[in-house]
Amino acid sequence: MDMEQVYTSNFKVGAYPFYEHLRKTNPIFAMNEQNAQASWMVTKYDHVKELLKSPSFIKDQSKLFSNQNEENDSGEPNLFGNMMLDVDPPDHTRLRKLVQPSFNPKTIKHLAPRIEQIAEELLDDIQDKSEPVDLIEDYAFPLPIIVISELLGVPTEDRNKFRKWSNTILAAQDEMNQDFIQDVEAFTQYLTELFEKGSAHPEEDLVSQLIESQEDGDKLSRNELYSMVVLLIIAGHETTVNLIGNTMHALFEHPAQLEQVKEDHQLISGAIEEGLRYYSPVDFSTARWAGEDMEFHGQSIRKGDFVMASISSANRDEEKFEQADSFNITRERNAHVAFGFGIHFCLGAPLARLEGKIALEKLLERFPNINLDASRPSPQWRRVFLLRGLDSLPVQL
Repeated sequence: MDMEQVYTSNFKVGAYPFYEHLRKTNPIFAMNEQNAQASWMVTKYDHVKELLKSPSFIKDQSKLFSNQNEENDSGEPNLFGNMMLDVDPPDHTRLRKLVQPSFNPKTIKHLAPRIEQIAEELLDDIQDKSEPVDLIEDYAFPLPIIVISELLGVPTEDRNKFRKWSNTILAAQDEMNQDFIQDVEAFTQYLTELFEKGSAHPEEDLVSQLIESQEDGDKLSRNELYSMVVLLIIAGHETTVNLIGNTMHALFEHPAQLEQVKEDHQLISGAIEEGLRYYSPVDFSTARWAGEDMEFHGQSIRKGDFVMASISSANRDEEKFEQADSFNITRERNAHVAFGFGIHFCLGAPLARLEGKIALEKLLERFPNINLDASRPSPQWRRVFLLRGLDSLPVQL
């Protein structure tokens, strides 16, 4: 199994038995080797946590490869060159500090009434549609994109543009085809105009705050601004779309537990946490590289080797979770790593949890008889490498 197979095959369907096999036989798995550098997949829970918190595995390629992340001398905006996900301290510390206040649990809690209102409005629209309804297209996607758009100060009518751009970017793999180039150019132009508007007429939104921080000499470069907003837009909705869709999919697969949740909404928080573990919205961590030659749990890893953590595998580790392959909304010990671990722990975790909880509460309150549409083909996983999410989820209300 190499990276090309993971990208192009319908790998998602049979992934969990494959992960179990690796955990038991080859938990630090060499996927391929090229030019004397290996690519590794880490699959056991304890090893994944160690990888995600260890400073020996670095995010910034420029520390290892001189031709990576070089400054853009052309003056053209670079959407991806200064991602917070792709840097190490102290740069990571500085960038995260700029946005952390907007995503702490106390701040996020104040968004609950507005999220509830958005959910109700979307369900009003669903109620008027002919059945079956696509729970992804009509509910799981628009809810978080409206929330993050309002937080950033982006008009909600532009949300479908973001979905197209996000899908193109996430599916691009290593091939920068014409669609990718055109969508990146359109995304860049949109953000340029958004920043110009924010500079000229600042509002009480996150984009305006980031622009003001830049102007106040907080060392936020132009490309860091682009990359930060791209990250927040993509990560700010993709994870939550999958969280809502995957959890409902798991509940439909386990009708007895779905009935429990319908009867007692106090179980929804547990269902959300189990959904995060059982069908993790993020399959793999973002890239890391070995910063030095090392031994890592029996494998010799060379400086510059590519290393990634299988979040989905860690969350099904039988040595960590009792009956790990069983979906159990009343699971008591559920220390999953669906949002990562260490300094790169997902900034938006409190927001995703709140959106997921409200989304399920309002959905089951409005449509207590909701069920999967049995007349349609089984839901299919999107072929996006890093993520686990459904293309669609047709339901009868």
